[in-house]
Parts: sequence; structure tokens; C-alpha cells
Amino acid sequence: MATLVTFHAHPDDECITCGGVMRKAYEDGHRVVLVVATRGEQGEVPEGFLGDGEQLWERRVRETHAAAEILGAERVEFLGYTDSGMMGEPTNDAPGSFWRAPVEEAAGKLAAILREENAEVLTCYDDFGGYGHPDHIQVHRVGMRAAELAGTPRVYQATQNRDEMIKGMSEHADRAAELGFTVPDAAAMAQIGKPESEITAAVDVTAYLDYKRKAMRAHASQIAEDSFFLATPDEFFVGAFGTEWFIRAGQGPGVTETNLL
Repeated sequence: MATLVTFHAHPDDECITCGGVMRKAYEDGHRVVLVVATRGEQGEVPEGFLGDGEQLWERRVRETHAAAEILGAERVEFLGYTDSGMMGEPTNDAPGSFWRAPVEEAAGKLAAILREENAEVLTCYDDFGGYGHPDHIQVHRVGMRAAELAGTPRVYQATQNRDEMIKGMSEHADRAAELGFTVPDAAAMAQIGKPESEITAAVDVTAYLDYKRKAMRAHASQIAEDSFFLATPDEFFVGAFGTEWFIRAGQGPGVTETNLL
């Protein structure tokens, strides 16, 4: 049995980018640990969604634990930083924001967990954080440094296959229209993820998509029933989320791995 530590910026990120590999690792008999940098304080919820006196972060912490149980994580840890909001927002500079946290400090916190767990594998994000969110970029910086400090042997940077997304959106737009469902514009995908040529690992997680979607549904404060994630017909959901993509430095070129553990 090995240990997978998967590191994310906010509650709900884990199920979108790594939910399949988390559940797969669990079912293969490995230990899964989820670490989240912030409690997602800058998320948005509809008026009246929260209970009287309830803070959004409280709800998102509970949602994280519920999703983690679905995905097979045996330990959940928050590093204690504050959600920085989108790039360029004043919240980027707020005291305690993850974006402004010293990398060495944050990496030290994560490295302590990696050592405690004797982690074989760490996942973080690619150097653009998938789509440029400051906290996601910081996850890359902190994750890569923490692995160095802890001596974690394998680090996989979660990303999206940009070429596959653009191809899929273009090919299925007409079919989606027939079903009354709108797929995102392919042109909008041009700055998301990485080109396929930079990706070194592709994990088929179609067998775990029911768990992945249940985990998404557990994050009800952020993932609505009519969102792309939950309203997508099954035939599109498989194409969009049935493979999870990663970059492992020093591997490749091209996909050379189909599993993380």
C-alpha cells in the first residue's frame, strides 16, 4: 500500500481535477490524503442559501469532508490560508491570503504532512494553475517545493488536455444543441490547461465517474444542479471528465504513464 497526497486550492477543486484518481487509488488499496490550502471564503452562493449565522467557509469545510468520504480520502487537512479570489481582485493582497503566503512557509506545512504520511505521490497543479487563478498557481509553487523538502519521489501536476477539450467541444456542439444543452465555446478553451504534447500521464477514470459526480454534488454551495458539471448529459460527461491528465517533470515526451500509483 502506498499513500497519495492530493493538494488543492479550494474546496471542490479536488473532485473536478483528481476525483477519479482519488477513488481509483482508494479502491486499489492505497491511502488517500486530501490537503486544501484555503476554505474557499471568496466563493459565491445564492441569496438565502446559507443558514442564519452560517459562514460560507463553514459550509465549504463540511462539503469537503463529505466529498472526501465519497472519494475515499482517509485524512483531510486545511493549511489555514484565505481564499485570494480571482486574479487582480483586492482580496489577492488581503492578510493571510494564499497568493501572498511565503512559498517556503506554506511548503513547510505541506512537507510536514508528506513526511508524516511517507507519501509516495503528490499531486498539485501545472504552472498556470490550469486557468490562471492565483491560488492555483500558488498550489503549483508550494506543491513542487514541498515535495523537494519532504523528498516525495513522484509529483504529478494536474492539468487539462487543451487539445482534447477544443476538439471535443467542436465535435459535439451540434449534438449538444439537439439535446438542448450548450457546451462551452471551443475558443474559450485556448488558455486552459496544456497542449497534449506537454502531458505525460493520462488516467482513465470512467469506472469512477459516478463517485466523481457524487462528490461534485456534495459541493452544493458551489456546484449547482444546472451547472456544466452536473447538468451535462452522461455522454458528454464521460468525454469531459473520463480521463484525468497530469504532467510529471522529466517524463515524456508524450503520455508515458496511465496510473499514478
